[in-house]
Formats: sequence, C-alpha cells, structure tokens
Amino acid sequence: GTSCVCEPGYRMVSSNGGSSVTCEKCPENMSGITQDGWNCITCPKGLTSEGKCKCLNNEILVERSVDGVLLTEALCIHCNGSEQSFSAPDASGSRCVRCEKTFINVSKSCDCSSPNILTGGLCFSAHESLPPKGVATVRFGQLGITLTSAWFLKNLQSSAYACWLYSNLTACQALGNMCVMNMNSLSPSSTDACGLFQYIYVNTARLGIVHSIAYWRYNLPWLYYEMDSGYYSSLFLFLHFIVSLSFFCHQDIKLQFIAASFDASGNFLKWQSLEGGILQLCPDTQAKLNGAYIFGTTYQQSCKISVSKILLDFANPIFYDLFLEYNGENGQQHLWAVPVLNSNLQYNDKFVNQGNNMNNWLLTRRFFLVDALSGRENDLGKLPRVIRVATEITISIRLVPHAQRGTIYPPLITIAYTDVLIETPETQSVVVSFSVSYEMDQSESQIQTDVSLGVLGGLAALWSLLKTAGWKRRTGSSIIDLQTVFKFLLFYAGDLANVFFIISVGTGIYWLVFFKAQQFVSVFLPLPSQEEDFVTYVGCAFSLKALHFLQFLVSQLTIDIFFIDWERPKGKVRKAVEGEGVTKSAAAPVSIWRTYFIANEWNEIQTVRRINPLFQVLAVLFFLEVAGFSNLALMDASSSLTRSSESYVAPWSRILRFGVSAALWLTIAALQVIFFSVVYERFVEDKISQFVDLCCVSNISVFVLSHNCFGHYIHGRSVHGHADTNMEEMNMNLKREAENLCSQRGLLPNTDGQTFQISISRRMRQRYDWIHESLTRKRGPARLLDSSANTFEQSTRAYNTMNKFLSSFIDHVHKDMDYIVKDKLVLERILGMEFMEPIEKSIFYNDVLYYGNETTLLIFDILFFSIVDLASQSFVLAAILTYLQQEIFGFIRNRLGQKNLAAKTLVDERFLI
Repeated sequence: GTSCVCEPGYRMVSSNGGSSVTCEKCPENMSGITQDGWNCITCPKGLTSEGKCKCLNNEILVERSVDGVLLTEALCIHCNGSEQSFSAPDASGSRCVRCEKTFINVSKSCDCSSPNILTGGLCFSAHESLPPKGVATVRFGQLGITLTSAWFLKNLQSSAYACWLYSNLTACQALGNMCVMNMNSLSPSSTDACGLFQYIYVNTARLGIVHSIAYWRYNLPWLYYEMDSGYYSSLFLFLHFIVSLSFFCHQDIKLQFIAASFDASGNFLKWQSLEGGILQLCPDTQAKLNGAYIFGTTYQQSCKISVSKILLDFANPIFYDLFLEYNGENGQQHLWAVPVLNSNLQYNDKFVNQGNNMNNWLLTRRFFLVDALSGRENDLGKLPRVIRVATEITISIRLVPHAQRGTIYPPLITIAYTDVLIETPETQSVVVSFSVSYEMDQSESQIQTDVSLGVLGGLAALWSLLKTAGWKRRTGSSIIDLQTVFKFLLFYAGDLANVFFIISVGTGIYWLVFFKAQQFVSVFLPLPSQEEDFVTYVGCAFSLKALHFLQFLVSQLTIDIFFIDWERPKGKVRKAVEGEGVTKSAAAPVSIWRTYFIANEWNEIQTVRRINPLFQVLAVLFFLEVAGFSNLALMDASSSLTRSSESYVAPWSRILRFGVSAALWLTIAALQVIFFSVVYERFVEDKISQFVDLCCVSNISVFVLSHNCFGHYIHGRSVHGHADTNMEEMNMNLKREAENLCSQRGLLPNTDGQTFQISISRRMRQRYDWIHESLTRKRGPARLLDSSANTFEQSTRAYNTMNKFLSSFIDHVHKDMDYIVKDKLVLERILGMEFMEPIEKSIFYNDVLYYGNETTLLIFDILFFSIVDLASQSFVLAAILTYLQQEIFGFIRNRLGQKNLAAKTLVDERFLI
C-alpha cells in the first residue's frame, strides 16, 4: 500500500518513488516486459504471469548484448551441460554456471540420470558403497508425535552421502546438526539422522582424530563422548584443571566462555563470546551476567516468552559448541570443551539422562536454543507444526573434593528442551530459565549429619527415658501403663525437636561462616535441590517442638494451686443468730482482700519472660532488613551487608536464610537474658523476688502442685504474726525487720529460704484430693449472686478446711504426713529428677526460683519464624506472624490460666483483673 507497479503488458516510463509512477502500454509485437520493467521486448517462448519472458529449465534468458544494448527479441540460450563447459542455469536462471561437482564426477554431464541417485541437489553413483537409506523423521517425545521433516527430506540423504564419500566438512556438520535436532537419538535399529551419523562415525576411523581426542573425527562434528555400547563414559569428569580459581581478597574471578556457532546447513559462522547473554532467551538485558559468570555466584533467571516472538527471532536455528577459556601453567591460553547433558536425549524412545548418578549420564557436545526448522512438514516458508525450545539451561561448576585452592572439575551445561505444538502463536507462550550453579559433593556432609542425628537422637531417647522415670516418681505411680508410654513419646518429641534444631542451626551457621568467610575456595553452598533434607530437618523440628509446646502449655494450665492464709482473727465480735433472736460471740473475720491481691499478682507473673518478645522480633527484623544482614543469605561469596542497586543480586539460599535469622535470634535473646539478669533484675525490678516479698508481707504462702506428688512452695508466713493491720504498724514491722530485731523469714529457723521444690507422699496427696474434691465440685468458684447458700457455704467450708490442713501440714502438726527439708544433690539438679522417694515423709528441697521456660519458648519462636520465612522468602511476613502467634498464645495462656486459678483457689474470677 505504499508503492505502485505497472500492470502486465505495461512498461514503466517514470518513477519518483511511492505512488508517483507513470506506465505505458507495450505494442502488440513487443508485448513482453524486460526484467527491470522499463522496456518492452518480444518473448519467443511465452510470458510469465507477470508479463515477462520465460525460458525452459535448462535455458537462461538474455535481453541485452554484451555491450548492454537492449535486444528487440529476447534470446533463450541453452547452457552446455557437456564437456568441457559443464554449465547449467543458476538458481535465478540469469546465467550459466558450472554444474555441481558430483554431477560431473558421476555422469560426466549436468544431468543425474538413472540409475544414479539425485538427492538434495547432489548426484551420487548407484554403484558406490553408500550409507543406508535415511529416515527423514523427527521424534517429539513429549508430545508423542513423529513427523516427516521437510528439511530432513531435502538434506538428510545428501548430507550423509557427501560426508561419507567426500568427507565434505559442511555436509558432515549439517548431518551432525540434524542429529542434534533429533535429540541425539541413540536407537540402534533406526537409520534416522543420528543413525547415519553413527554409521559414518564408526566406519571412518581411518581418517584419524583431531586435538588428541579419541572421539573427535576429522571433518565430523564432535557430538558424543566416549561410546560404550551406546552409553558414554563420564570419566573425564574426574579430570580437573591444572589451574585453580579463588576468592582471594574477594576479587571478582570470572569464567570466560566462548562458542563456535554453525547454521543449520553446516556452515561455520563465527566464534563468539557469551557476553551479552547469548544463551539467555529472556529479553531483560539488565539481569544478564554478560557471559562472564562470576565464580561462586549462583545466577538464576526465568521469564515467559510468546511463541510468536520466538518464531520471529529464531526462524533459523543456530548450533553451538561451547568452550571455556583458561590459562595453563606457562600462561598459554587453552580451550576446554564444555560437555552437555541433554535431558531429552532419546534412546529407544525413552528419556535416559535421569537421576543423580553421573556414570549413567550420556554426554554430548553440540546444542541449540530454538529449533523452528525440523518441525516443518511441507513448505519451508509456512509455520512449523512443532518447535523445540531450550526451556532450562544450567551451567554447573563442580568443586574437587578437599580442594584447598578452588580446583574445579570441567564445567557441565545441562539443557532441557520443551516441545511446543504450534496452534495460535500469538496466545501461546513458554517459560524459559537460565542458571549458573556451583556445587560440591555433599555426601560427606550428609554422612556427618546422619551420624550426628543418630548419636544425638539416641541420647535424646535416653534423656527422655530419664525424664519419664522422673515424671513417674513425681506422679507417685510405679506401674508402666499406656499413659507412661504416651508421656515418653511427648518427652521424646520435645528432645528430638531440640536435636533437629541443634543440627539445623549448626548446619546453617557452618555454611554461613565457612562459605562467606573463606579466602580461598574450599566449599560451595548446597544447591536448592540439595537443601531438601535441611528443610525437612527444620520442618521436623518445628512439628515436634509445636507438639512439645502444646503439651507444656496444657501442663501449665492444669496445675493445682492454693494460697495458704496464715492470718488469724484478732479478737471476737458479737453476731446475731438467725431465727433464734439471740447474739453470740464469734471470731473476728479475716480479710479476703490480701488473698485476692496475691492471686492477681500471681496471675500477672504467669507469662513473665526473661526476654521481651516484641523487642526480640523488632530487633531481629531491624538487623535483617535495615542493617542489611539479609544480604548474607544470598548465594554469592560476598560478605558485604550492602548491595549496589545496579549489580546482579543472587538468589536466596534457604540454608543461609535460616543460619542468619537463627544466629540473630539466639544472639539477641542471649543479650536480653544477660541484660535482664545482670542489670534489670538487679537495679530495676525482679518480679519473682518482689512477689515472694509480697507474699511474706501479706502473710500468705503459695502451694503449687505441677505433678501429682511434686510441685513448688513459697513460704510467705509473716514473721510479725499479722499482716492485716494499719499503715503505722506495718511500717514499724518493716523497720524492725530491716534492723534484724525479729526472726528471719525462712521456713526453717534462722534461715532465709522461702522457695522450695516439694515432693509429697501419696498419703499427703490423697488427703489433699479428698479436701479438694468438694472445693472443685462445681468446676470453679461459686457465684456470689447466682449460687445457693448451701453450695456457697460448702465451698467456704472446703476452702477453710484446705487452708487449715495445709497450714497445719507446714507446721508439722500431722506426724503421719510430716516432711523434711534438704538440699538437692548436684546430679539431681542436672538430671531434673529426685532420687529419694517420699514414702513416709514429704521432702522439701531448697530451691532458688527461676521463672519461665525460655528455652522452649525461644526455640519455638525461632522455628516458627524460620518455617514462615522458608515458605514465603519474606523476613517481614515471618516477623509479623511470629509476633501474632506470641500474642495469641499469650492471650490463651492468660485467659485459661486465670480460669484455672479461679477454679483451684476459690478466688472469684471477677476479682482477677
């Protein structure tokens, strides 16, 4: 629509470009138009549809004399196809050229007559020993399609014959390219492109080899590595370079790859560096590493490309032989041929390059990125029916075991192709990826991890057995029943979670330190596929620790607790008796507000921790995202906390992410514990010590049973006898105590010990349960407004009875349920169990109270944070969800703990605020 031409029978008079064209009709006796369209001419052998002269197939058209003068009548001159000229029309039919050499050699003319064989524009003698008849089919295994390729049909047989008879370099390269397009098929019964290539390869050993490589024939492309009954050895992988690469001073060491490129016809195009992303199909050039891949920096790139763009940009396939440039010991430059692992390599219609065993890999050399040629069935100008795209390309650098200076094996390029059936190219798309990975043999690390897991797992089982034995003693049970087995499994779940946690943290910190801090290359990070075991360990640790955490939460919410009020009535009061009309004297009532006050304080300190959870989460998030510690989790050798916005950012390593976050969690938690223990609790406030002091001032003791026959006791009996007094007397009592004018607060005379671990006898427990039964019959305190008088009075009597019983028990009133006070043995403290069984007498162990179960809570928080991060790859989301779960479980602990406190102590829940 932007230019005009003259119609047939009209010559061009003038043309100023575009639509400014003047045409003139030719006379009847000169109805033909010259090839350039400017003149009229007589055509003796007819006209084409365009109104121009035509000649026979073996003739050329002549319109001008040798001096350029236009003839009045065109000539059709026959090209002399016999000796000596041996000429034939060229492809355009405009001149005679010497006919193809094979025609002259076979028929001594330009005619390949029977019985000679004409194929691909070449002529071969039927009497020659030729390779078998080729099958011009291409197998697209992913789609289950086998089709006859127009390209193969035209060129396969001629390329094989020319390569066989004449060792023609271009024909041999073209044959090799067709074998590569057929995915290096190795079916021994097939005579496809690869079958013909193998036939020639085996029968041309007489030609010798090049570059001292036994499987690189003269004039044949190097397609396969050493062959053994159709399989190729990968022993060359055990050869390593005589040079080494290092992170010396963390300078950028780059691997220089170059490629020899060929077109589909076998013509050598050029040597080209991979700079500019030659192997990267993704259009985002800013993400490309320019072909010089930084040693030790894992690179990944993926994108989605439309099929229409692929057909436009890669209409003709380019084939590559990849090499690595390196310098030898004498500084001389060398090329190392990079092997190719084709994941789609076909053998008997099966995919064979699968699994991690290198000895089973079939390794090749030549590859392509896009093949839109072999899938054309008919006219080469039409759209192909199927195209084949290299959707996954990985360059693998493997470290030599125990290498001290970065010695590496030869690089390996792995390619996976995807077959795409062309339907609607404008709407179809494919996802392609390119990556450079650095790997090392992880078998030794895996063995060490398995050994550690086995040893620590065995020790955890023994430790759980000891815990179970201690639990049995504390519950006062001597038989092994189903509950005992279940309890052992719960203990083992918690201890095994600690084992997995220790191994995971150790693994993460090991890779973080040894990979980031190495000066010379000695280790590479595990690949994402090799991190699965590590992720499994973290998942097991979290699952088991969550089970242990829930068990720990339930045990805390079901403890038995009672507040012993030591206060005695002061005098008597007159009280009217209902229905009798008389008054009697009765003991003055004791205020309940002190008990309510102590219950509230106990309720508040139930969730006190040695670390601040909110500060912990915010501090970890600050160091990760603001201070830049998250950059240590990138899969590169740099230990810098900052990254340039223009530089390539390597992908994340899940092991390093866990190592960095766990190290920060543990470090910040340790600093918090040290600060609270050394500074805050000493100079600001110690909530537990303050609570013990408050109990003593309030004249109330706390009796707690965490197990059936084991618990804790806080002796809060006032040394002044009364606590329900006015301010003046209270200040006087505190002054006397400060001046040592009264006895000490301890349970034993002349001692200060107020906190104890208690191991009570079964008789004591039975008496406690008998009294407590009426106290908890209604599963909680009686409501003052909606309870019957009988129920309220019964509960009150039960409370008074329990108070009197426990106070008398502390005062050694019951000789059949007495107790002794002793110190715990060192081994008992280490093992967390008691050796003596309280058969006749209960035992009070001197104890220094410590609050919280910080280890369990901290490990659970770290694992929760890590699991969320490994799943989402977001430290911010992990921090937010970790804080939310802390708040949720804290709320649950407070609410249910408050209900349990109200149920066990007869303190009305409305007074717990």
